Parts: sequence; C-alpha cells; structure tokens
Amino acid sequence: MKTPPESFLLFKEELRKAQLEKERLKKDYENKLAEVNQELARLKEQIRSQQDMMRTTLEYASNLEVRLEQFKDEVNQSETKRKNTVY
Repeated sequence: MKTPPESFLLFKEELRKAQLEKERLKKDYENKLAEVNQELARLKEQIRSQQDMMRTTLEYASNLEVRLEQFKDEVNQSETKRKNTVY
C-alpha cells in the first residue's frame, strides 16, 4: 500500500486543527449567548419589578387622591353644619 502524499497529510492535519478551532469557537459562542440570555432575563425581571412598583405607586396615589377628596367633602360638610347650628 502506498503512503499518502505529504501535502495530503498536512491538509488533513490543518483540517483537524480547523475543526477543533471551530468547535472551540462554537462553545465560546454558546457560552456567551447563554450569558447574554441570562442577563436579558435578569433585565426583564428588573423591568417587570419596576413596572409593578410603578403600578403600585400609581394605585396608591390614586387612592390618596380619592381619600383627599372625601376628606375635603367631610370638612366642607362639617363647616356647613357648624355654620347652620344656632348658638
């Protein structure tokens, strides 16, 4: 049996190196992609939390506004009653 030419052996070795490099790059890419996805999930959770906090704050402010209006009405009614009473 004839031995393969040296150029073929060199090409085969370069091909093997290229495939190893390709696998290494693929793993690096997958690791970086996983990190980016993890960071994205963290940011989404932060945004969701901030939206919940804003919603709660707006509900609280709205409730305070309603309570303030009710309190103003009570004060006005109290003043009206006080003015209408005879001393």
